Amino acid sequence: MRILIVEDDLEAAEAMARGLGEAGHDCVRGADGEEGLTAARDGAFDVMVVDRMMPRMNGLQLVETLRREGDHTPVLFLSALGEVGDRVDGLQAGGDDYLVKPYAFAELIARIEALARRRETGSVQTLLKVGELEMDLIARTVHRVGKEIDLQPREFQLLEFMMRHAGQSVTRTMLLEKVWHYHFDPQTNVIDVHISRLRSKIDKGFDRPMLQTVRGAGYRLDA
Repeated sequence: MRILIVEDDLEAAEAMARGLGEAGHDCVRGADGEEGLTAARDGAFDVMVVDRMMPRMNGLQLVETLRREGDHTPVLFLSALGEVGDRVDGLQAGGDDYLVKPYAFAELIARIEALARRRETGSVQTLLKVGELEMDLIARTVHRVGKEIDLQPREFQLLEFMMRHAGQSVTRTMLLEKVWHYHFDPQTNVIDVHISRLRSKIDKGFDRPMLQTVRGAGYRLDA
């Protein structure tokens, strides 16, 4: 198995690579998020082990970038941050598993091998469907009742996030963090503008609106 280790702690990365090598796996290391991104783009891996807190680009940003680019290699996050919210952030960023430091090496290997088996037996989701709305993540197309809807890249990302959270109230903070990758409020109406444009494209000409405004909470995409 070919494994990409993205870890800025040299000693920890070398120990991990040595143990995985002894277990028969081939390991490549990225010393920070940007090196990890370059390595992931340049080579095919069976599993990626990604530290969450790194310089230049953190693990969440790295995985979010790869997922946007269509890379669905299974990712195991490693982090000293082990609260429920931290684990949820990792999974929502595109991670497949989350292991809190310090960890037992036997568990690390077991989780990596489980991710590899899941990839071999499972299929990558490339089509999202919410009611009449369909999104093809490979062709980058959106249709509602057979009618193709032309979206700009940011509108596509926004709709993808809404479809993955269909039926749930999505807050402005969630959209800023997950779609625009802002971890602060820029005090602009960028979300309102994009929501308005998206609503006009997916709801105009149809009897029933799907993109709802939830007063005091945010927005919701209803099937």
